[in-house]
Amino acid sequence: MKLGDSLGRNRKRRKRKTGGFSGRDQSQRVGDSSSSDREGTGGRVKGGVGLAALSGRVLFGGFVVLVIGGGCAGYGLATRVFFPAPPPTGDLYEVPDVRGLGLASAEERLAGAGLELGQTDSITHPTVAAGVLLGQSPLPGQVSRPDEPVYVTMSIGPQMRSVPDVLSLDQASARVVLETGGFVVEVDSVEAEEVRGQVVGLSPPPDSMVALPAEIRLIVSTGPPLVLMPAVLGLKQAEAESLLDSLGLDVIEVEEVFRFGRDQGVVVEQEPAAASELERGSGVRLKVGRRGGAD
Repeated sequence: MKLGDSLGRNRKRRKRKTGGFSGRDQSQRVGDSSSSDREGTGGRVKGGVGLAALSGRVLFGGFVVLVIGGGCAGYGLATRVFFPAPPPTGDLYEVPDVRGLGLASAEERLAGAGLELGQTDSITHPTVAAGVLLGQSPLPGQVSRPDEPVYVTMSIGPQMRSVPDVLSLDQASARVVLETGGFVVEVDSVEAEEVRGQVVGLSPPPDSMVALPAEIRLIVSTGPPLVLMPAVLGLKQAEAESLLDSLGLDVIEVEEVFRFGRDQGVVVEQEPAAASELERGSGVRLKVGRRGGAD
C-alpha cells in the first residue's frame, strides 16, 4: 500500500469521527430544542393565569372593604344626624314606699323625694278601706328620674251588694241564688211550722247592704216539733179528746166496743201507742167501752 493512500484513508476516518453529526443525532437535538421551547412557552402561559386570579382577589377585597365602610358611615350618619340618641339621663332618685297612704300623703312623700305622683287606678278590695293606696310603680327602693311619675293603685273599698230575699224557698234553691251573687252560705236548722227544708229565716235580713264576700246564714225548717203520743187508756172519751187536741193531734175515729162494768165510756184502746213520736196534725184512733157496743 502506498504511504499516500494510507494517510488519505486515515484522514477520512478521523473526519468521519470528529466531523458533523449523523441524521439520528441531528433529529434528537432538534427534538430536544423544540421540547425546551415548548416548556418555556408553557411556563409563560401559567404565569399569566396566576397573575389574573390574583388581580381578581384584590378587586373583590377592595369591594368588600368599600361596602363595610359605606355601611358604617351610613349608620353613623343615621344615629347622629337623623335619629340622634337621647341625651344622657340626669339625676336618679330612690322611689319611696307610698303603699298604705292616702293620695295627699303619698304626693307629699314623693315630692320630698324629688318625684311626682302620676295616674291613679282604682279597684275594689274586700278589706282595705276606700282611699288607701294598694300598689305603686316603680316599686319602693327602685330608682326613677324626676320627669317620670310614680303610678299608684287605690282601693275604693269592698264591693257592696243587697241581700236577696230567699225566704220561703227550699234550702237548695236559696243556696244557688246566694252563691251566684257572691255570698258565702251557712245553714242553721230550727223546728218550725213550715215544711221540712223550707227557709224560714235569713241573717242579715233581706235587702241589707253588705260587703262582698259576706256570709249569709240561712235558717231552715226541720218541720214542726214532734209530739209524744200520750197514754189515754182509762180516760173518759171527752178527757182523751181534749188532751189530744191540746197537743195538736186529731182524733179521726172513735169506735164503741162492748164492755162490762167500769169500762163504760172510757178509752180501752188507742192507736198509735203511747210514747210514739208524731208530727202535729197526726191522726189518732180511739176505742171506747159501751154496754150496747159490739166488738
